[in-house]
Amino acid sequence: MTADIEREYQARLQARRAALAARERTHAAYAYTRLALFAVAVGILIVGGLQAANWLVAPFAAFVVLAFAHARLLNARDRAASAVAFYERGLDRLAHRWIGKGRDGRALLPATHLYADDLDIFGRGSLFELLATTRTHAGEETLAKWLLEPAPPATVRARQEAVRELAQALDLRERVAVMGDQLGIGVHAALLRRWSQSPIVLGSAVQRIGVALVVAATFAAAVWWYRTEQHSALFLGAIALQLMVASFFKVRVHGVMEAVAEPAHDLDLLADLLRAIETGPFRAARLKELQAAIRRSGSQASVEIARLSRRVAMLSSRDNFFFALPAGAVMWGTQWSFAIEAWRARAGRSVPEWLDAVGEFEALLALATFTAEHPDFVFPQMVDGPPQFEASDLAHPVMPASAVPNPIALGESSPHLLIVSGSNMSGKSTFLRAIGVSAVLAQAGGPVRATACRLSPLAIGASIRVADSLTDGRSHFFAEITRVKSIVDLAAARQGAALFLLDEILAGTNSHDRRIGSEALLLGLVRSGAIGLVTTHDLALGEIADRAPAVAANVHFEDQFAGGTLQFDYRLRPGVVQTSNAIALMKSIGLDV
Repeated sequence: MTADIEREYQARLQARRAALAARERTHAAYAYTRLALFAVAVGILIVGGLQAANWLVAPFAAFVVLAFAHARLLNARDRAASAVAFYERGLDRLAHRWIGKGRDGRALLPATHLYADDLDIFGRGSLFELLATTRTHAGEETLAKWLLEPAPPATVRARQEAVRELAQALDLRERVAVMGDQLGIGVHAALLRRWSQSPIVLGSAVQRIGVALVVAATFAAAVWWYRTEQHSALFLGAIALQLMVASFFKVRVHGVMEAVAEPAHDLDLLADLLRAIETGPFRAARLKELQAAIRRSGSQASVEIARLSRRVAMLSSRDNFFFALPAGAVMWGTQWSFAIEAWRARAGRSVPEWLDAVGEFEALLALATFTAEHPDFVFPQMVDGPPQFEASDLAHPVMPASAVPNPIALGESSPHLLIVSGSNMSGKSTFLRAIGVSAVLAQAGGPVRATACRLSPLAIGASIRVADSLTDGRSHFFAEITRVKSIVDLAAARQGAALFLLDEILAGTNSHDRRIGSEALLLGLVRSGAIGLVTTHDLALGEIADRAPAVAANVHFEDQFAGGTLQFDYRLRPGVVQTSNAIALMKSIGLDV
């Protein structure tokens, strides 16, 4: 089935490349034609002099018409280039060439989190990098939030329905991908949200009308003085009044200009995304709810944002060198600052809701792209009741196609605790991460890499990658037990509805304390109702399952040392591992043991 989407991407890529090449040829033709028209105009002046200026009307008119057509062509060319990049990136993901080419989301990683760093949710080669096909900061932030905060079952089911629908809408996903002027991420949601809700500084309609009347009066006085050469005092008085008005509003106008400069970037992209939501013939309930959310303000969100974009563009035009002088004469900056503040007073309160809708829509599109590109993945069944996680042929979604799948069954009629033994590199930590990432992805609303999967709502806590800190005076052991304490507290707070993943538990202490401490911690977590796995090299920990067979079981990964190399099959087997390769491995690299 993956081959089908690859063929579709390849066919569309070839078509978009052909369209791009055609537009590049037309672009070159337009450029040469404009150059030829300029040469004709120069030739007319050289041959006929200024007396032949009337003959310039035709080439000038043709030049203007051509310039507008050329601008439209350049927009079409840019969209074609974006479409080419969209399918190239999709094929890279299908061929597992995506690592390091996307946004890793490190800036969105919380300082402290119970699984984000341990499960590689963010960073190079992370789940976020694979998923993040969003175009705006709002979409990026929403996707990150979903990966950091498991959603309740009803929300997950609603997202699954929406993702399934959007996964079939390749035309829509391409249309969103080519929106805006460039492929980079745009629309800084936090800045725009903050700006839209800040106090209005130019809110008086009377003042706005007064400024316009002052400018009109100055212009009328100038025309009167120019035509009659009389009443110069009136003209000078009008200028003085206008200068006083400009001075009165100067600080607030400057504040408006500074405040809107950053938040207003890429507003056209935001308007296009809102339009895509407004006009979508959606069937999924959650997508219809998003449409309703952006209509609650009573005005059409995409139209309002487009209006704001035009007002910001008009305000920015005062920075044009050739327009600066006439802009100052008509108080251009002041008048458009009033217009922007009037927009904010009317529509600003709706901006956060619009951004939330766009963020969720983009996060759903990102999961939909992931779903379409992994047609063999399955949407988990979310169930109520005691903690449980079951999956057949489960593998890590970020790993290449060669990843070896394994079954997992925790909770309900299965063990609540699995003790995983095996040598280094045999697959223990990867198995923990595969389970954790799958639980994260499932509760975000996406599909998992398995042939079947069901789980209950689970808070996730992991201790896989904890580190000491010289600056904080914290040892590795102390960092680990601090993390484990947080996981215990999480399980208690969630009344056992938690999944714990512990790698090499209490490795920083002696075997006697490790055995006693590990058994107390693990059985305490199980008694709270939590389910989970722990990996270990200490085979004595396998005795926990012997003392608590009703809730715990041993499983292991094997390896073989042959021909001076370790060989793994990455298959999960029942029981405690019976092989050890540490001595042989040390000898193989020349250590005298």
